[in-house]
Amino acid sequence: MSDSLERSTKINLLKESIVKKLCEVLDKSSSKGWRKLGEIVSSDRRFKVSSDDMEMCSLRVLEVEGSPSLMLLRLMGERGCTMGHLTDYLQTLGNSDALQCLKPPALQILIQPQSAALICGHNLRLSCHAVGKSPVQYQWFKSREEVPNSFSPELLISPVQLKDAGFYICRVNCGDACEFSQWAQVDVLNVTMSYAPGQSYQSIDGRLKLAIHPQSQRLHVGETLQLECGAVGRPIPRYQWHRNGVPIPNATKRKLMILQVMQDHQGRYRCEISSSTERMWTNEVDVVIAPRISVQISGAMECSEDDIYAIGGDSCELLLNSLPEQLYATDKVALLIGNLSYQNHPQLKAPMVDVYDLTNLLRQLNFKVVSLLDLTESEMRNAVDEFLLLLHKGVYGLLYYAGHGYENYGNSFMVPVDAPNPYHSANCLCVQSILKLMQEKETGLNVFLLDMCRKRNIHDESTPNIVLRVTANIVFGYATCQDAEAFELSSTGFTNGVFVKFLKKRLLDDEKITVVLDRVAEDMGQFDATKGKQALEIRSSLSERRALTDPILPSDSADLVHAHSRQWAKAHELPESMSLNFDCGAQIKLGFAAEFSNVLVIYTHIVKKPEDMSFCQAHVTDFSLDLDVDPKEMNRETPEETGIYLLSSSLPQHCLYTRLSSLQKLREELVFTVCLQGTFAAMDDDHPIFWTKSVNIGKPLIARLDLHRAVRRNSCLQTCMMPHSPSQSPCHSPGPEHQHQLHHGSHQDYNRLSPQHRYLHISEHAQGAAGGCGFSCYDQLSQCDFDRTYESDGLLSSPGKLSIPIEATEDLNELQAVFISSLHLQPQ
Repeated sequence: MSDSLERSTKINLLKESIVKKLCEVLDKSSSKGWRKLGEIVSSDRRFKVSSDDMEMCSLRVLEVEGSPSLMLLRLMGERGCTMGHLTDYLQTLGNSDALQCLKPPALQILIQPQSAALICGHNLRLSCHAVGKSPVQYQWFKSREEVPNSFSPELLISPVQLKDAGFYICRVNCGDACEFSQWAQVDVLNVTMSYAPGQSYQSIDGRLKLAIHPQSQRLHVGETLQLECGAVGRPIPRYQWHRNGVPIPNATKRKLMILQVMQDHQGRYRCEISSSTERMWTNEVDVVIAPRISVQISGAMECSEDDIYAIGGDSCELLLNSLPEQLYATDKVALLIGNLSYQNHPQLKAPMVDVYDLTNLLRQLNFKVVSLLDLTESEMRNAVDEFLLLLHKGVYGLLYYAGHGYENYGNSFMVPVDAPNPYHSANCLCVQSILKLMQEKETGLNVFLLDMCRKRNIHDESTPNIVLRVTANIVFGYATCQDAEAFELSSTGFTNGVFVKFLKKRLLDDEKITVVLDRVAEDMGQFDATKGKQALEIRSSLSERRALTDPILPSDSADLVHAHSRQWAKAHELPESMSLNFDCGAQIKLGFAAEFSNVLVIYTHIVKKPEDMSFCQAHVTDFSLDLDVDPKEMNRETPEETGIYLLSSSLPQHCLYTRLSSLQKLREELVFTVCLQGTFAAMDDDHPIFWTKSVNIGKPLIARLDLHRAVRRNSCLQTCMMPHSPSQSPCHSPGPEHQHQLHHGSHQDYNRLSPQHRYLHISEHAQGAAGGCGFSCYDQLSQCDFDRTYESDGLLSSPGKLSIPIEATEDLNELQAVFISSLHLQPQ
């Protein structure tokens, strides 16, 4: 390295070890230290160091391990100070010890060996290059042992064997000087039986390549669980094992081993493999832990379940009648839909939080979850069709819906976001129609959790009754009783609805599903804000002790299981993180995360930028018009600014974030532009320069299922006009002749609203009870100006209010009588 090049080097590029030594010298010196250096630099107009800057440096002395010299050097570096300038200043200062810190050492290692993971049988090459004032000598070590005949800068092992895995280091000698390189770990993968079809592992340079996937296992309690995965790449990949979507503490090795497994270790396992610029996932596998059952044999003998088959038919009598029956699911699948952004009806808020929380909980129970927000009628029908494709014999199927809804004559209807005002059964999805087709799949358990109102729709006179089979595996959990409303809790932040607020506390209980719902109903009954106003209703034909915690025992038909798993995986494939290199020398990391199955988060991070580039940012733009992305909510510095509230804590920091919702509307592959904006310190006009790259990530997440397509003619979700089914509940919503008459008078505009459009607000306090401020008596309620709050078209219009509306009763007088006793209304 020439002297001129050294003098032009910016001081903010100095090695940390050099800066540390220099700061120690300047901090200790009183007459030739950092204060005097600051005075010399302040006289140079190129690098003005003001008195305020010096005061800031002096304050560092008061900090623990604070260094005023370090603060001064950082200020000088930010203002373009070079090694040549610093050397001249130190010569003027006359501090020879400080100048000695800047002199090149007698021996310097320029290239350090890098850790690597590679395939057994390939070639291993580790490099260590150093310069010195005299010839340099090398000696490689593996751990503490010298590697024979390894005296060159490069260590080559060809072919590499499993025994060559370990830690390597190189000793460099130059005269009397001696330095050691950094350690390099070598991981050798034995993938004789695990090559992925069509993939090559001839090179370990470049991106990570997944070589070993974990395998599903069936174990008994007390046995040892061993899972293994592996990837090749340089530097060596990092590993983090997950169970049911949750990271396992301290499980950061290629191989995961759990001694003496318990029932709690059962679940779905996969491993996250990452480097500094990339991230990928292994396949998700099932680990089934069966209890080790002991059975009694005549003659006071005992044997385990494993011994039963060795005993023989008539050799002894097994008394198995008293053994508890373990129920299994062949798989668990859940479809969660939250509709909140209605086009023609009041918008909701809680469904987003409810769907997010239930998604995480159900994944802990080994459910394959598809979570979707804001679906139109055709999208809802197609989503349910895809959900039905995941069901087969013995599968536990769960459908959760949060949004507007109604119930007519025992049939429940879910309202899409594009439903007209008013809506009819033809615009909505009938839950009983879905149940009918789930029964045809011979599922093991059908659970419906309906977080919606069940008031009768006076605009819909149809009576679509569905003929259902008599099966003992159906459970309905209604968030509210028949002909009643379900409530959201008013809050300035994001909170659950009343139903999920209590459901999520019980969902992981290892109890029969009806027992779990009974306990939720008891908890809801103690909630002051809705006591006597909203009560969970359970309808069940379940005759067995089936629980959401039941283990999964896959079907004997492997082809069927794999086909359904591939179908589910379609909706959950995230694009791989990628590195983009621009002509200017900058490198950008492009990362992806999923908030829901139809909501993608894109983030950009500057990995490297040219030394002379003073400002650098990477934006994403030019998205498909199908997604209707608001440019004002793209490329924000915090996740919350772009609407990412629930996933923000899981995202990397110091990035620009963009949230893409409604991926189900994407008709083509997702192609967008990454625009790099940079300015250079040497340019006088300070105008930014732009570089662009086009990126194609295919169809991410749910977009691959093409839910935007037209509904098939024989769609299972079409409402059927059939005779009344004997399996239907005899309790129907009251007919038109039983509906309350609407009152007219001073609140005429309010009374013109349909039941689905009348809203009040409930405030949830820290104690969980309604109360506090607001209107609290009948006279005050009577004086509320409903004309000002509700527009004549039936839509909520309350500018500047962030509270969440809840559906109210039909009649104003009834509303007053029901709510006044325990609810306090927020001031208008």
